[in-house]
Amino acid sequence: MKPTAIFYGSTSGNCESIARKIGEALGVGASDIYSASELDAAKLGQYDNLLLGSSTWGCGDLQDEWYDAVEVLKGADLSGKQVAVFGCGDSCGFGSTFCNAMATIYDAAKGAGATMIGDGVDAAGYSFDDSEAVRDGKFVGLALDEDNESDLTDSRIAAWVGEIAPKL
Repeated sequence: MKPTAIFYGSTSGNCESIARKIGEALGVGASDIYSASELDAAKLGQYDNLLLGSSTWGCGDLQDEWYDAVEVLKGADLSGKQVAVFGCGDSCGFGSTFCNAMATIYDAAKGAGATMIGDGVDAAGYSFDDSEAVRDGKFVGLALDEDNESDLTDSRIAAWVGEIAPKL
């Protein structure tokens, strides 16, 4: 596997926990797992693969640490980099904006020239009303709901990691 980093934005700790589980499943060391507040051009330059995760807040908003980080992504040249996105949301309390933050990060990375991977997660197995992170029936990354569907988290991570690992 080429050099891989995971950047996450987490307020309640759910997305951080997910980032660490994904890192463990892929063999990404703790020293390569960062808060989104640490994302900068220098760190982007160190890695060939980026896994970017955010919880979704309010009415579909990014987690706070991602606001500056998204601007870093938009200003970067991510050509030649593989990028996968994951996110946490609340499908019951905020079912009409479930995991919308993933779409914002996905669009920023893709717009900066990244090769997107892991963006074919079938939305059919999820309970939610609407999401900007769904395109043609598929999530743009791994969507998780630790509030209402935590019993599915481990199997969803395993399936997604199985899909992206050969590409990293």
